[in-house]
Amino acid sequence: MNVNQSAPPVPPFGQPQPVYQGYHQSSYGGQPGSTAPTTSYGAYNGPVPGYQQTSPPGVSRAPPSSEAPPASTAQAPCGQAAYGQFGQGDVQNGPSSTVQMQRFPGSQPFGSVPLTPVVSQPTVLQPYGPPPTSAQVTAQLAGMQISGAVAPALPPVGLGYGSPASLASASGSFPNPGLYGSYPQGQAPPLSQAQGHLGAQPPQRSAPPQASTFTSPASGGPRMPSMTGPFLPGQGFGGPSLSQPNHVSSPPPQALPPGTQMTGPPGPPPPMHSSQQPGYQLQQNGSFGPARGPQPNYGSPYPGAPTFGSQPGPPQPLPPKRLDPDAIPSPQLNELPPQQKTRHRIDPDAIPSPIQVIEDDRNNRGSEPFVTGVRGQVPPLVTTNFLVKDQGNASPRYIRCTSYNIPCTSDMAKQAQVPLAAVIKPLARLPPEEVSPYVVDHGESGPLRCNRCKAYMCPFMQFIEGGRRFQCCFCSCINDVPPQYFQHLDHTGKRVDAYDRPELSLGSYEFLATVDYCKNNKFPSPPAFIFMIDVSYNAIRSGLVRLLCEELKSLLDFLPREGGTEESAIRVGFVTYNKVLHFYNVKSSLAQPQMMVVSDVADMFVPLLDGFLVNVSESRAVITSLLDQIPEMFADTRETETVFAPVIQAGMEALKAAECAGKLFLFHTSLPIAEAPGKLKNRDDRKLINTDKEKTLFQPQTGAYQTLAKECVAQGCCVDLFLFPNQYVDVATLSVVPQLTGGSVYKYACFQVENDQERFLSDLRRDVQKVVGFDAVMRVRTSTGIRAVDFFGAFYMSNTTDVELAGLDGDKTVTVEFKHDDRLNEESGALLQCALLYTSCAGQRRLRIHNLALNCCTQLADLYRNCETDTLINYMAKFAYRGVLNSPVKTVRDTLITQCAQILACYRKNCASPSSAGQLILPECMKLLPVYLNCVLKSDVLQPGAEVTTDDRAYVRQLVTSMDVAETNVFFYPRLLPLTKSPIESATEPPAVRASEERLSNGDIYLLENGLNLFLWVGASVQQGVVQSLFNVSSFSQITSGLSILPVLDNPLSKKVRGLIDSLRAQRSRYMKLIVVKQEDKLEMLFKHFLVEDKSLSGGASYVDFLCHMHKEIRQLLS
Repeated sequence: MNVNQSAPPVPPFGQPQPVYQGYHQSSYGGQPGSTAPTTSYGAYNGPVPGYQQTSPPGVSRAPPSSEAPPASTAQAPCGQAAYGQFGQGDVQNGPSSTVQMQRFPGSQPFGSVPLTPVVSQPTVLQPYGPPPTSAQVTAQLAGMQISGAVAPALPPVGLGYGSPASLASASGSFPNPGLYGSYPQGQAPPLSQAQGHLGAQPPQRSAPPQASTFTSPASGGPRMPSMTGPFLPGQGFGGPSLSQPNHVSSPPPQALPPGTQMTGPPGPPPPMHSSQQPGYQLQQNGSFGPARGPQPNYGSPYPGAPTFGSQPGPPQPLPPKRLDPDAIPSPQLNELPPQQKTRHRIDPDAIPSPIQVIEDDRNNRGSEPFVTGVRGQVPPLVTTNFLVKDQGNASPRYIRCTSYNIPCTSDMAKQAQVPLAAVIKPLARLPPEEVSPYVVDHGESGPLRCNRCKAYMCPFMQFIEGGRRFQCCFCSCINDVPPQYFQHLDHTGKRVDAYDRPELSLGSYEFLATVDYCKNNKFPSPPAFIFMIDVSYNAIRSGLVRLLCEELKSLLDFLPREGGTEESAIRVGFVTYNKVLHFYNVKSSLAQPQMMVVSDVADMFVPLLDGFLVNVSESRAVITSLLDQIPEMFADTRETETVFAPVIQAGMEALKAAECAGKLFLFHTSLPIAEAPGKLKNRDDRKLINTDKEKTLFQPQTGAYQTLAKECVAQGCCVDLFLFPNQYVDVATLSVVPQLTGGSVYKYACFQVENDQERFLSDLRRDVQKVVGFDAVMRVRTSTGIRAVDFFGAFYMSNTTDVELAGLDGDKTVTVEFKHDDRLNEESGALLQCALLYTSCAGQRRLRIHNLALNCCTQLADLYRNCETDTLINYMAKFAYRGVLNSPVKTVRDTLITQCAQILACYRKNCASPSSAGQLILPECMKLLPVYLNCVLKSDVLQPGAEVTTDDRAYVRQLVTSMDVAETNVFFYPRLLPLTKSPIESATEPPAVRASEERLSNGDIYLLENGLNLFLWVGASVQQGVVQSLFNVSSFSQITSGLSILPVLDNPLSKKVRGLIDSLRAQRSRYMKLIVVKQEDKLEMLFKHFLVEDKSLSGGASYVDFLCHMHKEIRQLLS
């Protein structure tokens, strides 16, 4: 998003919204295209020719990064391999210690220094003094480059010095650090830059003062020569080890002059900046690994590491010199010394890191509020905590898009292959500091709408003829303003009451609906909750029924209520069942509850009306008596068979008879094999995996449940299903009704009260208490040029436009894909309006409206600069998870890989500067697309391991379908937090490390969470004091593996870890059960399944291997 661009022709507010002083859009919004890992496949047997370059005298070769290098030298002790200088208790993740480079006088012809490839650097333009002479640098090369890309068409906006055209945006390419263990005993690797590890002295400047300014190729000047240089064996990528807190910290980033916006395409590499000339440092573009903003708990080894995206702090007096290589060739294998001819290994630190991107976005965008007044702004990442100020566009908590700048034509969209989609969460819960949408009551006349397209009044509507008419922003139809809504316009053509009316000044608001918006033209009754409890042998024996009945006694006091009311308007009813159904009359006038049995399950009916659905406070005594009696009544049951479809049918009939919407809470334990409609058989067959029939495992066994779901939706009957299976229950079939009615499925395999009660009760409490919209219909309208064509989520659709939801809660999303049906206009942009009609918990009919304006572009570079990878992955996962219903899993996987390769190949071809085919170039805001896509491909649905059951796969598949962007982000790329590295007294969350076994130190303890699971991994060499403080046992061997509750101990470490676990659980929509995993224990295999950057046991590729595979795919597409 270019914040400098002109406002839309009709701004939604009186004057264009100013961007906060000192606040800048993130690298995701306005930032130039980017850099990424490359490999020339040297590592895979294919030698690639190298070429020669030189570098200026006295300059020690920097590792190829877009950073300023530290220049101090630390000697590596002889006789130690470069990798593995740390003892058993600590594995080093970052740079290893290094040796000063060898230098050669003057320039020499290629090959004059035997056995090592030589890199040369062409002369550069230098306004301050004569050009440098060159020095030769020896280095060992490996086959990976990461390079910044240039969008050729647009000139960069001027930064801080020189004319705007005279400065290139930063861009660099990073080669692969070399072979591990390829040096003989006693010889340390030749290193290009001193890198400190634990306890290194701060870097000093080693280069002579220099300052250079280059003409950007975008403005027609000569292209700046590239500088190249390899990474060396054993050398980390330059970012500090994520497991070491005590690195040299970086000074604050440097500032741009006020009003400077960092937009425009990336240019060639930046000038080597003078270490004495004052000035402004360049914006970092697409740097991986080392580029860091100021970070909590660990610093950067580079002074002045630039941050991404927002306006940096005050200028530094001594900006460090920068070296930015642009292309690194791979050496011929026969040019390497004999001891170096081992297999290349790409250093994981040299490829884009999710942790780094998340950290940078938090540092850059977490402090300022996100103001929604500007069209097409890319919001901060879902992992960043930020406040939203609604000034005309819906908050990103309600709507997130895959791109905020969409192509003007369908041809351009087809070329880029970037899906245009929005993930909409209409009833999202807001943090306490933000205001819920205002409710607008227009009385009898109801909300004002366009006569032609029926869009609702919003800030983008244009009032004309002195305010007597308005032009619809969606279809351009001109409508009369009703007399009661008339208001005069000010000198800008804006209504004088615009800021008094939410619908004219805010992106999200609600209208009270009139009777015309209600079923059968009468206002709805308050909804009802019906609890339907399986009382078969399994449910009684496990203790589930007793636990549930005990909990319901207190939980019924916490039913959802409208703001401020004394008690909830929701009525409740109770049913128990096994092969037959038992209904209960709990009318307040009865002394004891009455039970009625319906054994004719083939023709279900509700045997009583009066007394079945009651008000909790009125019937309190009777309900308590019933809940006491149920566990006793069925204590001696021997009935093992259950029914399922008739239970849902009964609940729906009860709601129909009461003429209200509502929710059924079903607690069910086994496959319904009793003779009844919806009877199922065990069809679990692992032999179908990886065959064409695998898709049948995800499809329902019978069509009966779809028919039943359709009837439930018509009645506004939502179903939440709690499953407690000990074996196969056919989740794929049982979840059909919850899925199509907007409900939820919870699964507790092999339920045991002592281990699972906390998780079950926590989920139940949250599920019963959460605010739900009932009997809902949602429609998404768009301005001319695009239309909604596809929908993903938990809902039912009887036509192509209306999303019907028997229930919708604040956790559920609906994902909508858009396609072009006409040409779009850059000036007017594109508009979306999501309208949700629903019944509130108090029985009030309401309309919730969310509006969003997007930019349109004619340059592909603008599309790629305004994408949001997290939303893209959310869409792609849902698309793939729906695909497995109809296609073989392998086909679905291949489709995803092809689409990703096409997206990146299109960027490389159309937006990146010309460079060698051996380079992999990724857009800045898509540099995490490969790592995240690999996580989706390796997920249990698309690539199951041997231990994953068919039910697990079906469960996860339906779960992901309605997840929001934050949930899919952590689900596919789990968070791994080291617990003993940060100070105990620190109240903040410890900084995460990458999800890879290489990041684990056996002297540490780690928490891993993915929104559903929570593991505490304990290394075998953890200090005895830590073990005692956390587990209250004296040694590692005494810790119980599989422990699910930490002992409550009165010491700082125990309090901190338990507090952290509580805070992680509070952030997620489902309770995460803790599992303690000891290193080298059998449970560790389960834990390692979530270390998604590594190879998986089921055959999933590691991140590095997948990146190489993607690069190969892209090269094939380009050639």
